[in-house]
Amino acid sequence: MLFIVSWSISSENRNRAIERFLKTGGKPPEGVTMKGRWHAVGGSAGFGIAEADDLLLIQKWVLEWNDLMSMEVHAALTDEQMAPLLAGIGK
Repeated sequence: MLFIVSWSISSENRNRAIERFLKTGGKPPEGVTMKGRWHAVGGSAGFGIAEADDLLLIQKWVLEWNDLMSMEVHAALTDEQMAPLLAGIGK
């Protein structure tokens, strides 16, 4: 399953978040694959796409970081997964 993970870091936590990221690489737990991560230019926000079969592993990852940043997680579908659902609307 794919997940969109977005975050924002307050100015109070910026330096501690940078320090942790540089130390850990922001790696997710074993069982979660990071598909890509993007950081906003000029800000302390960003988002990533992650893949995992176990929702608990995504929650574990959030708990590892939410002391320093606000995080939102949304389950995501690809175009290939969504198209058949859209084709069935209105039939």
